[in-house]
Amino acid sequence: MEEYDLVEIMRAAVAQGASDVHLCANNPPMVRVHGELLPLAEQPLDAEGCRQLILSGLNEHQRAQLEDTWELDFLIEIRDIGRFRGNVHFCRGSLQAAFRLISNVIPELAELGHRPSILDLCKCEQGLILVTGSTGSGKSTTLASMVQAISRQRTGVIVTIEDPIEYLFTDALCLIKQREVGTDTKSFAAALKHSLRQDPDVIVISEMRDLETIQAALTAAETGHLVIASLHTIDAPKSIDRMVDVFPSNQQNQILTQLANSLKAIVAQRLLPRKDRAGRVLACETMISNAGVSACIRDRRVQQIIGLIEIGKREGMNTIDDSLLELYENGLISYEEACLNARSPDQIPVPVVKKKGFFG
Repeated sequence: MEEYDLVEIMRAAVAQGASDVHLCANNPPMVRVHGELLPLAEQPLDAEGCRQLILSGLNEHQRAQLEDTWELDFLIEIRDIGRFRGNVHFCRGSLQAAFRLISNVIPELAELGHRPSILDLCKCEQGLILVTGSTGSGKSTTLASMVQAISRQRTGVIVTIEDPIEYLFTDALCLIKQREVGTDTKSFAAALKHSLRQDPDVIVISEMRDLETIQAALTAAETGHLVIASLHTIDAPKSIDRMVDVFPSNQQNQILTQLANSLKAIVAQRLLPRKDRAGRVLACETMISNAGVSACIRDRRVQQIIGLIEIGKREGMNTIDDSLLELYENGLISYEEACLNARSPDQIPVPVVKKKGFFG
């Protein structure tokens, strides 16, 4: 059985331009490159070899936490290679892990593919901005890029609550306090509650997972703070439904009112395989709250919000279909990819196949 070394696996993954590394029993180490899962070697890991490989990257505190909770989110930094966000978990009794490479450089919003309206959102001084998408859609990178933009634009205190801390910020005009769940605070909800006494101008939540966190975020947004948070939803209407449905039915009308009053924007993003070259490209739906959107949220007419986004282009809004159509017409994604992700696939024009003439 081939002996694997965690450091060398990570070194090889970085050399291949991988975004993720997977260590699973009965499989070789796997890497995700431009969205495609590939083997890093031929020899599979047995269950014990996989366990020892994963444990070699954990300290005593992390091992104790894993033994207690059977789940572990952590960050590992390997000298001269990079920083990785790790998740260790059990699968059919075997210890397995997934690692996400974290870049040392925070890209600009425009470099990520965002429209100017997203940079404009960074000028907001209060309210709630949601960055949504599925796992691996680049939410954390967008959050980091927004924090960087805010810190360059104005003075203030930015408090981030993360699990774990991913990008490391350097103070510009703002003082940035990065707090990690499990190390600096017990939970997202507890950190949010106490952050209001830390003189924050901006509060960033890496993920809203439960009722208490969502409630605390809404309260902070209502009391004069700018709150930027991520959520695992694929578009604007589903984001609103998700935030409301987590509450008991007798509280939902109150939450709808709070959301209608405090929500500034929803940025729903996806990363799609490029057609023109290797890599992925950002497709994004942007909803910016106005009087019409607020009224729809208050009355829970969320499906009507799609129509308001369509007519709100002058305010910086765009639907996911607008984004897909633009990417498709610019040759960045395929027709099939555009249709697969579109809300209304029939709006994507079928490519014209040129017929050959008599002479070829």
